[in-house]
Amino acid sequence: MSSRSPDSPSTPSPLVLTLKLDAIAFDSLNLLRQQHFPPKRNFLPAHVTLFHALPGDQELAIRQTLQTLCQQTSRLSVRFPTLRSLGGGVAIEIESPKLIQVRNQLAQGWSGWLSAQDRQGYRPHVTIQNKVTSDEARGLYERLSQVWQPIEGSGEGLLLWHYRGGPWELADEFEFKS
Repeated sequence: MSSRSPDSPSTPSPLVLTLKLDAIAFDSLNLLRQQHFPPKRNFLPAHVTLFHALPGDQELAIRQTLQTLCQQTSRLSVRFPTLRSLGGGVAIEIESPKLIQVRNQLAQGWSGWLSAQDRQGYRPHVTIQNKVTSDEARGLYERLSQVWQPIEGSGEGLLLWHYRGGPWELADEFEFKS
């Protein structure tokens, strides 16, 4: 399987790193995404992005770091307490001190590789609606806010993806220790 971008055969495609959620939390959040994300733009299941664009030419080093980290990291508790307005969409916020710690540890080690977006402050969330009008987003936010019940779950590991312009392609999965 090549990690080369179809546009530029000599440039490896960027890598995306996400949190692997337990099946119950994932299914709940993915259902919300399927219901509310514009179908023509919904190429991906629900996800918690840690990094949006890691360098594909560093894939081996990234894999080695993730393997080591996950062997030393227990599954982490995650809570989805409330909604967040994105202006043109709606997200579910995440509370997880351990997730923040893991992400900060990786960011520190990869600081020279991070894109401007990945150097910004990290506020974990799951986007369930995006790229809609502000009125449509506000309407969904108001409707869901009236009935929202926090979701509890766990992070079971990390997923590394190749980004090639459309749906992501899974490169590898790294399980946290049980």
